[in-house]
Amino acid sequence: MSGEIPAEIGNLTELEGLFILESDITGEIPPEIGDLTKLRTLSLEDNKLTGSIPPEIGNLTNLEWLELSNSPGRDGGDNQLT
Repeated sequence: MSGEIPAEIGNLTELEGLFILESDITGEIPPEIGDLTKLRTLSLEDNKLTGSIPPEIGNLTNLEWLELSNSPGRDGGDNQLT
């Protein structure tokens, strides 16, 4: 899988877990991610995400697990988030 996370992700308001791992997703994390207020787990590790982590992530008051890291030695996934 490759491409970007669409802004329409914010329409999935009942979502409790979002896992996009090692998928070479590019671009920025859309601010609409903050609309997923039931989200408990968000894992976007080992992709090619860029830009700032959106402040809207602070709206995820049920979030228990956030993973945005890169696995050492993995080819391809290299998030460049600020």
